Amino acid sequence: MLSAVTTTILAATEGGAEAAEGGGSFLVEPGVGLMVWTLVIFGVAMALLYKLAFPAIAEALDKRQKLIEDSIESADRTKAEANQLLEEYRQRLADARVQADDIVARAQKAGEEEKRSLVESGRAEREEKVAQAQKDIEQEQLRALQEVRKEVAAMTVLATEKVTRKTLTEEDQRRLVEEALSELDFSALGGERNS
Repeated sequence: MLSAVTTTILAATEGGAEAAEGGGSFLVEPGVGLMVWTLVIFGVAMALLYKLAFPAIAEALDKRQKLIEDSIESADRTKAEANQLLEEYRQRLADARVQADDIVARAQKAGEEEKRSLVESGRAEREEKVAQAQKDIEQEQLRALQEVRKEVAAMTVLATEKVTRKTLTEEDQRRLVEEALSELDFSALGGERNS
């Protein structure tokens, strides 16, 4: 509309200039009344625009500005929340690493204690078995010595009866056995086995 008014004013001015030169168009004659009415219409148009259109345009621009500010504020809040969540995540991750390290350390300590306990129990069991084996060896030695004594006594009695060609009395047998046994060194046999 402003351009139409401007075009009209220019045309009137050009028409006025041509009319002043003496050769203007008969359709456009510059007249004061036309210029006044043009200015009045321009003023009314500007007043209507100022009263009706400019507030609506300003209101739309304000709403748009407020919407943009709200969007920026929302984006800032979202960014702050994201940063807070990221910080919480990092803290939790650090806590989880500390807990994992603690669990690993406790597992290693428990494993070392279990290993030490197994070694100690194995050592005690081995010592018990060695002691039992030594005890069994000593008992077997005693039993073998008893058998050797019996064999020696029987052989002594038998040899004596064959040499003398007579049956010995119980008293003679006991005396001969005691003499034969006293001549043998059984302690040397036991010492050899122990060594």
